[in-house]
Amino acid sequence: MKRNLLFGLMLLAFLGCKKDNVKTVEETPEIIVNEDPATFAEIGSLDIGDEGAAEITAFDPTTNRLFVVNNTANNNRIDVIDFKDPKNMTKIGSISIAAYGGLVNSLSVYDGKLAAAIEAVNKTENGKVAVFKTSDYSEIKVISVGALPDMITFSPDGKYILTANEGEPSADYTVDPVGTVSIISVNENYAVNTINFSAFAGQQEALAAKGFRIFGPGKDFLKDIEPEYITISEDSKTAWVTLQENNAIAKINIASKTVTDIFPLGFKDYNTDANGINPSDKDNSSTTLGKWPLKGMYLPDAIALLESGGTPYLFTANEGDVREYTGAFVESKRIKDIKLDPTAFPTASLLQKEDQLGRLNITTTLGDTDGDGDFDALYSFGARSFSVWNGNSGTQVFDSKNELEVKAIAAGFYDDNRSDDKGVEPEGIAIGTVGTKKLAFVGMERATSVATYDVTNPAAPVFYQILKTGVEPEGVLFISAKNSPTKKSLFVVSSEKDGVVKVYTPKTI
Repeated sequence: MKRNLLFGLMLLAFLGCKKDNVKTVEETPEIIVNEDPATFAEIGSLDIGDEGAAEITAFDPTTNRLFVVNNTANNNRIDVIDFKDPKNMTKIGSISIAAYGGLVNSLSVYDGKLAAAIEAVNKTENGKVAVFKTSDYSEIKVISVGALPDMITFSPDGKYILTANEGEPSADYTVDPVGTVSIISVNENYAVNTINFSAFAGQQEALAAKGFRIFGPGKDFLKDIEPEYITISEDSKTAWVTLQENNAIAKINIASKTVTDIFPLGFKDYNTDANGINPSDKDNSSTTLGKWPLKGMYLPDAIALLESGGTPYLFTANEGDVREYTGAFVESKRIKDIKLDPTAFPTASLLQKEDQLGRLNITTTLGDTDGDGDFDALYSFGARSFSVWNGNSGTQVFDSKNELEVKAIAAGFYDDNRSDDKGVEPEGIAIGTVGTKKLAFVGMERATSVATYDVTNPAAPVFYQILKTGVEPEGVLFISAKNSPTKKSLFVVSSEKDGVVKVYTPKTI
């Protein structure tokens, strides 16, 4: 009897030990690799086509496949790349999107599911989200969303898919859809709620006083708002959306499907040494940066989240964007072609020379503060920087000032032909963890490069390095060591101009 009791106790102890050693996916710790976060270098490259062939990528760790948007002429597909060996990537298939509508604008992957944001053939009509299995590319679900879904993302818990529906007007500006965000509930058979910003229409004047822009023919609050990019909190409860042309970030409660805040971003003062720019492409190829009497509108494209100390920090790539609808509405003019107020600009004749400010593109929708037909202030497109904002209040806690351009010039990557427009034109941004460090990767479209920063302290980013990429990098994607086929951190850049996908990894310490 005692022997049986002793055996039973030993068996229970053994089973208890076995259970303790069994870890669920949620319990599996992040792989810690001894990597130097300041030493990313290219290890692989794949050319998948011409212009438009490699705009956005998404990675599936369950199949080790990389999915790449391919919108080259007469194509409308998602290319599939075998990513088991990033040094030797190969194309293994494609998913045709022709049956679903027009161009594919964005991709996102979660748990063996690939979600694609697809605009309608007529972009002012409602677009679609198509969800496929990453294993065999079979269709799971097709969901109707708002007009021109420009970006798509799964929530971190996989329970939601969100799209930023830009709602751009037609080429002649006669049709202008409402800008919206679609919230798709995966667990409710992909039920969709598409929300707009009507709750804030009554606050238009107060928002405008802080830098929010409603402009264009008709100045319609709902139609003029154009959502661009989305990031979601770690607990999957909150989303933040850039409203690029409007110079703002919106905050959304996902569960209640409501917009709770709009944060206007204000303007950047270029009349300081730290913010100095080169505003001319006709200054004998000079790359000298200096202070000038004008401001920049942040107009962010991509947005990424880093949560630290209980605070959500929003990182934005301040690209800038111009509404240009030939024959219908064009908001930009060069400073040489406008009238400057003589009191505000006593040296106007000098400033308007082509090697000074004359070539710089500015918006005509701001700056005539007294309504007399001349410009009392000047506002250019974008901020030539990345910024960090408090996600609860919308307050700016950091801006890279002109450091991106300083580093691009030092590396020989700066394109002086873009000085009169948006400079290095930061467009993409991604956050990743390498060892104990948090990193930001900032893609610069016109410098054909990516800058990396240590953002472990989100309020004080520190520059690490600048990496040469394919021409006009559009998509920036970080793959953690935990999910990587190499079990090392990977960084993927897709470039829309030359259709090249490049992969980088840091050195092991």
